Amino acid sequence: MECKVCGKKFPLSQTLGVCLDCLYKGEDRTKDIVQRLHRETRLNFNLPPLPLRDKQGITCKLCVNNCKIGKDKVGYCGLRKNVDGHLINLGGTSEDGILEWYYDLLPTNCVADWVCLGKRMSGYKNMAVFYKSCTFNCLFCQNWHYRYKDSKSITSKDLASFVDEKTACICYFGGDPASQMMHAIATSKIALKQKNVMICWETNGSMNRKLLEEAAEISLYSNGCIKFDLKAFDESLHHALCGTSNKNTLKNFEYLATVARKRLSPPFLIASTLLVPYYITPDEVKKIALFIKGCSSDIPYALLAFHPQFYMKDLPTTSRKQAEECLKVSYEVGLKNVRIGNIYLLS
Repeated sequence: MECKVCGKKFPLSQTLGVCLDCLYKGEDRTKDIVQRLHRETRLNFNLPPLPLRDKQGITCKLCVNNCKIGKDKVGYCGLRKNVDGHLINLGGTSEDGILEWYYDLLPTNCVADWVCLGKRMSGYKNMAVFYKSCTFNCLFCQNWHYRYKDSKSITSKDLASFVDEKTACICYFGGDPASQMMHAIATSKIALKQKNVMICWETNGSMNRKLLEEAAEISLYSNGCIKFDLKAFDESLHHALCGTSNKNTLKNFEYLATVARKRLSPPFLIASTLLVPYYITPDEVKKIALFIKGCSSDIPYALLAFHPQFYMKDLPTTSRKQAEECLKVSYEVGLKNVRIGNIYLLS
């Protein structure tokens, strides 16, 4: 297909319409195309098209977007609203969360399944908590149905009450827990008073640092882990694919790497990357792997096969060649524990 910016023919997403080289350059024409696409994809679900920057608005500091929310407007995640000059939480507080949850028998299809204690707990179960909100707008979102907010809120106390004698771990994902961290933290504290249970997170890592510090302490104490999805290293590429910056994610990952030194086994911090065809190439994975190695070569790294979803459903699945090249380059830069996940999706 022909790139809308440079006019050259490349294999690329028809929806995005811009080649990888142009995304790396991040010129104004590219930025305009990317911003327009993200606006459209969010308005289709009645979500704010961009992080709000109202000069007279109230600043929400719960994630990387730092929305300045004007009167009667809702923040980027859809959960904070300015009502008469006061920031009101529509969900994701220490009391109420907007989510779905279910039990999942262990061992389960977890990003960290090859290094997590859960793989040894056959007969027990994971309580999977799927938060229906997000701080990113990934065009390839594998769980995009969270945008249909048809779930009722549930209190942290009620959610924690479902932890029973066979529950070995709680994993918060979504969407993403980043926009509802207060609820997840409150639930975890209540659950741990009832039973020894591992507390784990799968996240884009964009949350407020203080909330992350609290979550890290809980996971460290409970033998759980925090799994960061490093979607891209280049900021322009990250903006194009996910709608926002990755600066907060990278800084938060570096912080967690220092915490991880306190507990080497089981691993506390795990990284993952979805291998989006034509965009998350071996060269991009090399940048991510070098960043991880700069934090610690011992951090486990999962390379996940892509399945066509959401606005990038025109792409193929990850090829075995792409996955193996990404695996090779990750080891070559010095990482010690890398694996390919979702192998059944490889073409």
